[in-house]
Amino acid sequence: MLSSETRVAIVKKHQTHGTDTGSAEVQIALMTERINTLTEHFKLHKKDFAGRRGLLAIVSRRRSLLDYVRRESEERYAKLIAALNIRK
Repeated sequence: MLSSETRVAIVKKHQTHGTDTGSAEVQIALMTERINTLTEHFKLHKKDFAGRRGLLAIVSRRRSLLDYVRRESEERYAKLIAALNIRK
């Protein structure tokens, strides 16, 4: 789980306007942070297969949202993957 302070910081960094908390960019940024923390978790707990299944679900949801952003605006997509340091 992300702490509330981390969550608020990520939302503030990626929001498109003052009250934006659920745009695709914000959701992708939150999922990316969660993926990064789970990746570190799996370095210590190699046999946590139930958690790994959850990780794959999050990665799949993020991929779907990234595809959506790419369809809507190639420029927003490029800026987002550069900001989050995600492979294409």
